[in-house]
Amino acid sequence: MKLVIVTSVEEYHDDILQIFKKSNIQNFSESEIDGYKNTPAILSTNNWFAANKSVTNSIMLFSFTEKEKIDTLFEHLETYNQKLENKSPIKAIVLPIEKSL
Repeated sequence: MKLVIVTSVEEYHDDILQIFKKSNIQNFSESEIDGYKNTPAILSTNNWFAANKSVTNSIMLFSFTEKEKIDTLFEHLETYNQKLENKSPIKAIVLPIEKSL
């Protein structure tokens, strides 16, 4: 068993759910998150409200699942990202699970 974490801009939410379904990942959790980019303009600003303009509504989904399902998920995510025209691809990582209850 492994932990897969997927992050994306919120507008891809429904597409990611379909990709999870195609990958036979039926048990997962999700959370809304704020995405930020560390651009020099944001880091050097003295105005906190100006920095808020760079916030992106994002999502994070995660699942404890089998390697085979994760391999299928990554294939679908790679295909999806190749078709994107903007610079906000879906990101995914896999972490091994040493112990679980």
